[in-house]
Amino acid sequence: MSLTLKSRGVYLIGLLVAALALVAAGCGGDDGGGAPEALPSSSCTAIEYEGDGNPDYIIASDLPLQGASRTQTLQINEAIRKVLADREYKAGDYNIGFQACDDATAQAGKWDSGKCSQNANAYAANDKVIGVIGTFNSGCAAIIIPVLNQAPDGGIAMMSPANTYPCLTVNLPGGCDATEPDKYYPSGERNYARVAPADDYQGAAVAEFMKGKGVTKLYVLNDKEAYGLGVATTTRKAAEHLGIEVVGFEAWDPKAASYESLFKKVEASGADAVFLGGLIDENGAQVIKDKVALLGPNDGDVGLYAPDGFTTQQTITDAGPASKGMFMSVAGVPIDEFSGTAQEFAESFEADYLNGARIDPYAIYGAQGAQIMLDAIENSDGTRSDVIAKMFATEVTDGLLGSFSFNENGDPEDASGAVVGFTIYVATDKLDTVEAISPAREVVAAAGAA
Repeated sequence: MSLTLKSRGVYLIGLLVAALALVAAGCGGDDGGGAPEALPSSSCTAIEYEGDGNPDYIIASDLPLQGASRTQTLQINEAIRKVLADREYKAGDYNIGFQACDDATAQAGKWDSGKCSQNANAYAANDKVIGVIGTFNSGCAAIIIPVLNQAPDGGIAMMSPANTYPCLTVNLPGGCDATEPDKYYPSGERNYARVAPADDYQGAAVAEFMKGKGVTKLYVLNDKEAYGLGVATTTRKAAEHLGIEVVGFEAWDPKAASYESLFKKVEASGADAVFLGGLIDENGAQVIKDKVALLGPNDGDVGLYAPDGFTTQQTITDAGPASKGMFMSVAGVPIDEFSGTAQEFAESFEADYLNGARIDPYAIYGAQGAQIMLDAIENSDGTRSDVIAKMFATEVTDGLLGSFSFNENGDPEDASGAVVGFTIYVATDKLDTVEAISPAREVVAAAGAA
């Protein structure tokens, strides 16, 4: 069959090409080697490649491309494509193909544990997969990380643009299971890093904002998932450190038809604010509607606050007028506050990739993650294990998210700029920027303390 190497996203791999890939040389893109075998079409796009010759390696993105997060994750993929196109699909001497993989199902309407497991095994089994950019949801990351950690040839580098669950990388006393994070790294070596700040930062930022809004009594809810419980816990601790009384801490049932009884308990507690630790996907719209029905508008006597799991236009669409006045946080500074290389990237990205749509902050995180992954591959000897080593050794100076390096756990450190900042939005008919917050170190420490 014919291969069109210069066409975007149309690079179909036939049986003959797959067979040739088994005997082809593995590096040095212009050596005439055969094309790599593609990841399964049941989860992933065909290999996308616009360079000369054939790809030497594949990087895959692993994101939920169905459900409420779709708008954000499609932009992350487009940002990865832009980074690859800007570098002519090369990482030093290596030609790099790209496959965008979906970890969601139509039935679930969000990430699915079975799909995450299936994808992870496909990445590990394909010896041309040199890195994975993902995941979006921390629960899916908890499934994929240990599989990639044990992949042949030293594991596969994994770079997340969005995971904020602290226990993927560290054990926060009182906030993580005793087996975390060690259970995610059965080989004993780390293969995972992220450019998003963990929820000890987010909890601190939200608590500082609530304190500034005059909140005195807070009722904290979570959706029972790892991410939701984690951000609920860090927010509770940060709020208590700042002198806000936490008058309730419990979960909502994502399968419930009504939350009337739950919000009657909130009303009885005397809370003047509610925090929703979790995802809009977990029946979050109904939670918002019932909160307003029982406790009044969000700009009234009882405010409503939520983390980045709700910070999407889909929340406003799904919850309708009930979302008005609720505050939501997301990692990073507002797009209109970017400067230098970040501003240049954002302007070019909006013009060439978004067809008039508003840029989502996580697109910048996706682009930064892709740049780090390509730099790690470029500086490596072409082996999976060395790509991991080079990823951890990365030092970003005046990058899309500011300046930072990675500590031994895979978290950003010595950071400045967007990588440790959070933006607070308020819901109107869209997400309107309220302010950007870089939380105080002592509040972050309190959010992660026992």
